[in-house]
Amino acid sequence: MKINSICCIGAGYVGGPTMAVIAQKCPHIKVTVVDLNESRIADWNDANLENLPVYEPGLDAVVAEARGRNLFFSTDVDKAIDEAQMIFISVNTPTKNYGAGKGMAADLKYIELCARQIARVSKQDKIVVEKSTLPVRTAEAIKNILDHTGNGVQFQILSNPEFLAEGTAVQDLHNPDRVLIGGEDKDAIKSLVDIYANWVPAEKILTTNVWSSELSKLTANAFLAQRVSSINAISELCEKTGADVSEVSKAIGMDVRIGSKFLKASVGFGGSCFQKDILNLVYIAKSYGLHEVADYWEQVVIMNDHQKNRFSRNIVQTLYNTISGKKITLLGWAFKKDTNDTRESAAINIAQNLIAEQAKIAVYDPKVSEKQIKEDLISLDENQLKLIQVNQDPYEACHNSHAIAVLTEWDEFNTYDWQKIYNNMLKPAFIFDGRNLLDKKQMTKIGFTYIAVGSSNL
Repeated sequence: MKINSICCIGAGYVGGPTMAVIAQKCPHIKVTVVDLNESRIADWNDANLENLPVYEPGLDAVVAEARGRNLFFSTDVDKAIDEAQMIFISVNTPTKNYGAGKGMAADLKYIELCARQIARVSKQDKIVVEKSTLPVRTAEAIKNILDHTGNGVQFQILSNPEFLAEGTAVQDLHNPDRVLIGGEDKDAIKSLVDIYANWVPAEKILTTNVWSSELSKLTANAFLAQRVSSINAISELCEKTGADVSEVSKAIGMDVRIGSKFLKASVGFGGSCFQKDILNLVYIAKSYGLHEVADYWEQVVIMNDHQKNRFSRNIVQTLYNTISGKKITLLGWAFKKDTNDTRESAAINIAQNLIAEQAKIAVYDPKVSEKQIKEDLISLDENQLKLIQVNQDPYEACHNSHAIAVLTEWDEFNTYDWQKIYNNMLKPAFIFDGRNLLDKKQMTKIGFTYIAVGSSNL
């Protein structure tokens, strides 16, 4: 099947950028991204590209090139499904917060709703592509629903997991290190291979069976998160022994067998994928009775939670074991730089811990809105929410603070007039650098008490 019409269900951090690049690179294919969230679709269609719902460097230029030509954003899901030959499912698969598997298993209700809607609407044969991160053997469930609830049309199911890093998603889409396509039907696989072949070299397009493709996504995220938790575990040991985790990271990263990526100690990993996918992996292992395998991977998440909690405890202990009524400034709320995504951000956990100690919290992030920050803290009661203030200016956020916690590695934080910030803080003025971003010598020379992750104060 030569594809000339694509529909993507889900206009979030994966669906939006992925489809924008496909439309950019394949001007002969009509690409329609649909979502039931009317405000999100309105933002994708906004003439002001600064209002796109997803912030990614370079995304605005890609959308500007393709939107209205062959890239469209709509809330008319049925129409887009009916017209498309290939349908990407890119909806959220959060961790279940109810019933069997609560806290670990992936909640597939949105995936099932998509499958039933596709089956109901489709009148011609379709290729359905899993883009969301899914448990192994989900394709089997989707196929079963499509085959038994549809109009007698033929469906082929492919798995095409994304391996994007938020903050570099456009670059990753333009120059992927691999594109993975899993499936059983050779013609369906070729249809998707031919789309990517418009800009991706053939040797970077890997085809597997559908189960290997589904598991590869979970495994990739588990391995990356494992490296972060591993170096964070060593960071705590460094603080006790007088070693410096940055020096340890550099030393082991130069070993070609290990490599240097994902060896930067921090306040902990966040994002929509790492924790969710590892817990999903743990649940799958337990469901097959593989308890040792499950315990091994669960420890990665336990270590990450420990890192965030001990960072909070360190602030309290350093500020003389009480932060009640003290102003603490959080620089950064996004889970990493160059994105406005806050899902599972360490900043949320840190803020909750500090507010529980009755601290007054000031937050500044260059790309995250006050509305989003308040939504992330929805578990707080009305009195606790009064303790948090969101600032549009970093100097205002730091004014009269007892301490600053750097929680996102935004490049702009290194360009600030730190002498000015120090002059307007209460003394002693503390910086807790959760990203080891700032220059320790410079901060100390100014007068700050500077505390980095994995660096001893012995």
